[in-house]
Amino acid sequence: MDDRTYTADAEPGDHVTVAGWVHEIRDLGGIAFIIIRDTTGKIQVKFEKDEMDDDLVDTGLSVHRESVVAVTGEVDEEERAPTGVEIVPESIDVVAEADPELPLDPSGKVDAELPTRLDNRTLDLRKDEVKAIFEIRAEALRAVREKFRELGSTEINTPKIVATGTEGGTELFPITYFGQEAFMNQSPQLFKQLMVGSGLERVFEIGPIFRAEEHNTPRHLNEATSIDFESAFYDHTEAMDACEAVVKAAYEGVAENCQEQLEALDLQDEFEPPEGDFPRISYEDAIERINATGELDEPLVFGDDLSTEAEHALGQDVGEHYFITDWPSEIKPFYIKDHDDDEEISTGFDMMHPSMELVSGGQREHRYDRLVEGFEQQGLDPEAFEYYTKMFKYGMPPHAGWGLGGERLIMTMLGLGNIREAVLFPRDRQRLSP
Repeated sequence: MDDRTYTADAEPGDHVTVAGWVHEIRDLGGIAFIIIRDTTGKIQVKFEKDEMDDDLVDTGLSVHRESVVAVTGEVDEEERAPTGVEIVPESIDVVAEADPELPLDPSGKVDAELPTRLDNRTLDLRKDEVKAIFEIRAEALRAVREKFRELGSTEINTPKIVATGTEGGTELFPITYFGQEAFMNQSPQLFKQLMVGSGLERVFEIGPIFRAEEHNTPRHLNEATSIDFESAFYDHTEAMDACEAVVKAAYEGVAENCQEQLEALDLQDEFEPPEGDFPRISYEDAIERINATGELDEPLVFGDDLSTEAEHALGQDVGEHYFITDWPSEIKPFYIKDHDDDEEISTGFDMMHPSMELVSGGQREHRYDRLVEGFEQQGLDPEAFEYYTKMFKYGMPPHAGWGLGGERLIMTMLGLGNIREAVLFPRDRQRLSP
């Protein structure tokens, strides 16, 4: 519609055609109103029944909520209208009629359970507060990309269909690929490492990853968005610096450019980008701090992974974003480099929000012989990964990087109760459609 005016741009005295959805209908007897909603907001259309053509009034008031309409008329100032203006219609065209029985109420006056919302995601996103989540998500990813470029990184896209799994076969989705077995990729990890050995040196990727997670919790998905970074000639401390900068940039972008969306979510007064350096706590100190809280039934010992309860206890104690560093080598992946002065301790790190893990990273093992040993120690066949390992024979620089869960970033940023609220069409153990 070349002559369409967005509702937010309609000014008193303008002659406009607005197009959108019928948000609400109010029939007060001699006068009636319909509220039209488009991507920029809402506008009131006034029908004075005794002064208008009967067919025009009938068309306007017989249309069902959520129908798509185009209304042409004069814009008048009206202080009592929701946006201070209203349209006096000359014509109304019903572009697409909606069924009167809606599976959920896009006005938000009647709540719907999350499964119903996800089953009807198109309708669900017509609600301001739901749409706001994805506008914020888009801004966060824009700010992240900008920060990566400031850091001198090149954006890459790596395969999502692979012959072998990044971290073994326990969480792999197998597929049939022209008669042979293949898998959906768990991570771009191996490919981004290969890229830092190329002329690119410093790379990032924002893309899907696939994990056959057995967990069916409010913070697990089977298809997720991973924000990945890898740099040649970086150690684990420099990788943490980059991680901190990227997370802060996401928050700062949202704070600067999404005030309207934060208001829709009633977060405008409490949303604050993190300030200062994120604390860096060694794994050993983390164990001690967790045990000191007294929150766990059984105290942790060195070598234990951190349960959800342990993460929560430490997060409450720290109270801000933080890193856990110097993890035991045996519980980190084969590609994580150990400290030169202590092979029992790795350079691996996790970056945490007080409520959950957001990032896993570390310096990578760039020496061919040590890398192959790591495969064997974790029960993996080095020959199955020859496309990866052989490149380490040809001059692989020291390098480090990390992967950040995109949905977890948005979930924790906005205080969402379920990670599925940060995904347009979630994939979990029960949901394969829509």
